[in-house]
Amino acid sequence: MKLEVRVPTLSDSVASGTLLPWHKQVGETVARDETLVDLETDKVILEIPAPASGTLVELRQPEGAVVKADEVVAVIETGEAIVVPGPAGKPITSAAPATAIPTPTVVAVPSVSTVPLPVAAPTAAPDTPDASRREPMSRLRQRVAERLLAAQHTAALLTTFNEVNMQPVNELRQRFKAEFEVRHGVKLGYMSFFVRAVCQALQQFPVVNAAIDGHDIVWQGDADIGIAISSPRGLVVPILRRAQTLSSAGIEVAIADFARRAREAKLTLEELSGGTFSITNGGVFGSLLSTPILNPPQSAILGMHTIQERPVAENGQVVIRPMMYLALTYDHRLIDGRDAVQFLVAVKAALEAPDALLTAV
Repeated sequence: MKLEVRVPTLSDSVASGTLLPWHKQVGETVARDETLVDLETDKVILEIPAPASGTLVELRQPEGAVVKADEVVAVIETGEAIVVPGPAGKPITSAAPATAIPTPTVVAVPSVSTVPLPVAAPTAAPDTPDASRREPMSRLRQRVAERLLAAQHTAALLTTFNEVNMQPVNELRQRFKAEFEVRHGVKLGYMSFFVRAVCQALQQFPVVNAAIDGHDIVWQGDADIGIAISSPRGLVVPILRRAQTLSSAGIEVAIADFARRAREAKLTLEELSGGTFSITNGGVFGSLLSTPILNPPQSAILGMHTIQERPVAENGQVVIRPMMYLALTYDHRLIDGRDAVQFLVAVKAALEAPDALLTAV
């Protein structure tokens, strides 16, 4: 019996995808659920699996073809003793048939709908210094380019800066890190402090968590915070849902889980979608200062940077403190400068008196 391999149902915001290189060729046996080809979309890469065990007898679409949901891309012959000439002229016998058609697996890549648009590292240059080459942009890179340009054209972007003395956070982490890790099985990092500081500031200045929809303002009830995480496929931004309800341990455990599953390409599309506010940390790569670009329809994004010891004035004395620059990029159509500046000041104040940010260990 012949079974058609079809493109899975895509999300409402994804109209089509591009087929990457086929893992199997005509004449080869395939096992049920074995990946036949990867489909690159604007947001994720889908693994299209074999619906049953058998022999791949036809490829309807080649590598690089743009296909839509439910379109047939290949045909599998199931049943016993199906013989098709192999690549070396040897017969290949199919495996026993199966019945159910599996659900495709989602492989996380830099999600353009959720990523705060920091750009991944460019493709490595050729070995020959004076050589040049041309290659088509991936759908993801095209989409990132479109959204970068759209963000600049559709939003009135403005960035305000401040700096925070990280010594109080460092001292608190040093005091509780051992107990925290033993109790929760995860390290006490910086992100839980920043997420909780942001959530507090969003409660004080809810307009920073709001969004523009046509001529309306959408006021968000929850702080769904996107956290930028580096993965082998690039930057992904999973969402901490209702972050204002999470404890320090809940935040650190969730982020550690996101990081692990990002490395294993096991983040789901739902986890990479949505978000009302984003945090990106260029400091892990050594960035001292930058202006992040927000991800519409979100109205603001916080940029963290590297911690650097610098001389600062305290009580009339020059002292050395671990300082971090903060950057808040916001849509000035919705957020006034006063609210943006006061929001960032509130984040700074919370981080410099962090006892209230660390819930019971």
